[in-house]
Order: sequence, then C-alpha cells, then structure tokens
Amino acid sequence: MKNILLITAFFTYSFISFNIQSQTESNITYPDISSLKTFGTMGKEQRVLKKETETELYNYNGKGCLTHMWFGGSFKGVEYTDIRIYVDGETKASIDMELFLGHGIGFGDNYAPWGTERMGNIGGNSGIYNSYKIPFTKSIRITAQLAPNADINPLFWWIIRGTENYPVVFNGVKLPDEARLKLYKLEDYIAEPLEEFTMCDISGAGMLYQVTMQAKGLRNTNNWKDLSFMESCVRAYMEGEKEPLFLSSGLEDYFLGTYYFNKGRYANMLAGLTHFNKAKNEFSAYRLHEEDPVFFQNGLKLTNRCGEKIGDKVFHDPPKTRYTTYVWVYEW
Repeated sequence: MKNILLITAFFTYSFISFNIQSQTESNITYPDISSLKTFGTMGKEQRVLKKETETELYNYNGKGCLTHMWFGGSFKGVEYTDIRIYVDGETKASIDMELFLGHGIGFGDNYAPWGTERMGNIGGNSGIYNSYKIPFTKSIRITAQLAPNADINPLFWWIIRGTENYPVVFNGVKLPDEARLKLYKLEDYIAEPLEEFTMCDISGAGMLYQVTMQAKGLRNTNNWKDLSFMESCVRAYMEGEKEPLFLSSGLEDYFLGTYYFNKGRYANMLAGLTHFNKAKNEFSAYRLHEEDPVFFQNGLKLTNRCGEKIGDKVFHDPPKTRYTTYVWVYEW
C-alpha cells in the first residue's frame, strides 16, 4: 500500500510539474524551425582597411540576429580598430566600439589566451571573438576602420554569422521582437574624488546586458589608497526613482573581484578582469548580466562613483580617476 501511494504521488507530481512547465513555455512564442536560416561571411588575408574611411565587412537584408563575430590581424594599432554595427538602416551606428574595449579589454592589453562562451582573446593581437546576440528587423551592416596610429594597409581576417528569425532568449525569457542592443560610451572621463557620474541614462523599457570599465587612478604615491577609487558602489536608478538599487558593495565587487583584485586576472561567463597594473593604478574588466538580469520598465540611469562615501564615512582617500565605460543595453 505504501509503494502504491508513493507511485501515485510521483505521477501526480510529475503531471503537475509537466503542466507548469508547459504553461510556462506556452507563454513564449518561438519561430517555426523551418523559418530559421543561417547567413554569414568571412574575409581571409584582405588588405581592405583604411584610416580615412570605413570598410564594409558585411551587409545583410532580412530579419534575424547576429550571433558571432571573429577578427584577426596582428598589426600595430589593431586593438583600437573601430567596429561599427548599423541596424535597420541606421545612418549613425548604435554599436560603435573599439575592437578590444568592445570585447571587455582595456588599455590595449593583449594578454592571451583567454575566453568564455561569450567572448575572448585567443591570439593576443588576433583572434578576438564574441557571440553577442544583435537582433535586427530589416538589415544589418558591419564596418571597420583603422585607428589613426595603425599600420597602413595591414592584413585582416574576419568571420561574421547570424540566423534569420532567431529569437533573443535569456534564462527562458524571450526579449520582444522590437528589442535592440545599443552601446553607450563614456570615454576618458576624469572624475573628482567622490564624484558620482553617469555611465548611461535611458528612457523606456529594457535590460542591462554588459558593462566594461577601464579605469586609472591619477595619483601615484606608492600607497594602497591610490587604488581606493575602487571603493565605489555601482548604482542603478530605475523608473525615475531618486534612491538607487545598489549593484555592488565596491567597484571590484561589481566585477566579482575582491580586495582590489588581489588575486589577479580571471575570466568567466559573469565577469572578468582583463587588465590589472597595480603600479600604475589601472584596471579593466567586464560584467555580463545574462544570468543576473537587471530589467527596467520606465528608464535606467547607471552611475559610478570615484571612491565612496556612505553617511559620514569616506572610504579611504580616492584620487582623481580617468574612466572609459561601455554599457550595453537591450531596449524596446
């Protein structure tokens, strides 16, 4: 009798679980698999890049999602090559990134190999890749342009790929068809000690996707407090609220480090430290929010502070600091 009751309970639980899963999945509309068609291109050992103008690497018409990009070319200045992605006929690219910073790497640091499912650097100055999901409705166009200090007429390789009608899904949540991935940049901003500055300020609804930061403290006294700009707490002001949602208890904590990155480099699907020079008070790091989503319905202002003060307590003695930040956001 006891075994019968256990078997009955098991099948009842299984039926309920299946019902819940089916109802959950039924709320997500996926495309017919027969409508999925993969597209792409590559360039092999091409001398096409210029300093004075953009070179088109790929142009595709249709509705779909970019899923993979890879770039190769070990030449002077390759890390600062400008990659632009034009979505749905834009005249100004909503994604305009330096090659290295667009892949979470600051200060042109060519340490390799490292990589995750989402991005990495396998060859130092070559073999930079990502699998960002970049949706579009009408067209996608990718260009590249040499940095001013780059070698002239260098050899360049690239791979670009995507799929028509491919949905953007994170942890079972399908983003709206009108969702677009946009990049907000703050470049070479010098913040005063304890200054809170804005990295992006967005209206409407969306999801914070990724943050890359390159930071350098501008005081060098060979004292550990020269790094205390890392005490800052990253803040997200959502829905127009005056009080923030704190995303970290310190800057290195936001990037999942600790004690001013005392253990050095690391890379995983959530975060990575891509550059650290303690003697020069500088670091770069990335933080992805795929597994740790930050959704907003009516606006997002993301800020950082140069050091930290909570109540009457100032945490150590932060110096002036120079920041470059890349904030990636899906908006709809």
